Amino acid sequence: MKKVIIIGAGGVGGVVAHKCAQLPEVFEEIVLASRTQSKCDQIAAQIGKDHLRTAQVDADNVEELTALLKVEKPFMVINVALPYQDLHIMDACLNAGVHYLDTANYEPPEEAKFEYKWQWAYQDKFKQAGLMALLGSGFDPGVTGVYTAYAAKHHFDEIETLDIVDVNGGNHGHPFATNFNPEINIREVTAECRHWENGKFVGTPAMSENLSFTCPEGVGTYSIYRMYHEELESLTKHFPTIKKAQFWMSFSENYLKHLEVLGNIGMTSIEPVNFEGREIVPLQFLKALLPDPASLGPRTKGRTCIGNIIRGTKDGKEKLYYVYNICDHEACYAEVQSQAISYTTGVPAMIGAKMMMEGKWMQPGVWNIEQMDPDPFMDDLNRYGLPWTEIELGSHPLENG
Repeated sequence: MKKVIIIGAGGVGGVVAHKCAQLPEVFEEIVLASRTQSKCDQIAAQIGKDHLRTAQVDADNVEELTALLKVEKPFMVINVALPYQDLHIMDACLNAGVHYLDTANYEPPEEAKFEYKWQWAYQDKFKQAGLMALLGSGFDPGVTGVYTAYAAKHHFDEIETLDIVDVNGGNHGHPFATNFNPEINIREVTAECRHWENGKFVGTPAMSENLSFTCPEGVGTYSIYRMYHEELESLTKHFPTIKKAQFWMSFSENYLKHLEVLGNIGMTSIEPVNFEGREIVPLQFLKALLPDPASLGPRTKGRTCIGNIIRGTKDGKEKLYYVYNICDHEACYAEVQSQAISYTTGVPAMIGAKMMMEGKWMQPGVWNIEQMDPDPFMDDLNRYGLPWTEIELGSHPLENG
């Protein structure tokens, strides 16, 4: 019997648990674990399946997590906890002989730094243990990497430019909230922007470059801002013909104004301050004040549109290609009681785990998702809730808009 342990009971963890529970022929036994077991119990009650159990574990405590893994003996761990915990969970998987998957790269708690170097350094450890670690099996990173690999396999001889565009056209009605973990979200948005150009990363101030982008299928026109995102590092490594790679995300004026004010008064800082005799991190305190992203599901309306615009050559001719997914917030809530941001991350995590459980993706070592065969994953995106559309473009929408 193949068992999986899901670590993390936030919005994404809830989606992963729902989607895994829908496939008992693959995920025969599921354990949902978190520091706060009551959150796991609440998700389990929503799902109501006998093959789903819950457990309490502190993922920062390698010994405690190792002990749980040795008792449960799962085939693999799906890590949807905080990115700070990635290395601890990888260590526990090595200790217990368990395969590993995550959706976001490791971030050191004390610094807003997004790099794969810490996890790539585990390559030999996992290979020698005969274990697989799959990195970045969310949407971005995740599906965006699979989109790139699929385009390279089927549509291009060489990829020259890559623009990943992530638009959230949803409205949750709060004056200010984040669609996923506030601490991680705000760290990413306020970090220095970097994009890939002519063989190196070029730094620019956060949110200093923006364009107007019109999504297909009537989703709407939005302001998108260039920012750094971790898949740029792995994609430019694994597709070395790429001359320029950029990541764009939509933000409303309201969101940016709130963020500017919070930054000006120090609330987005990750530097500890002394408050009434104890140290607190302002951003962590702000997180406690903001709405829980998992609570946004029932009140969020609208659609997301996330995809890759890729330019390159095929058979000596230039080609411009766009592959994307559109996801409806209300439809996601109707299915798994989640808004679309958690859904678009949780579904690919389930599919990546399914690829490993079925042996379609299984090789010892540490791998980014774009290094795997994209075809079975792309098939499952259509099958399990994230259908994609591909079109050829006549002109580049970010160069003519």
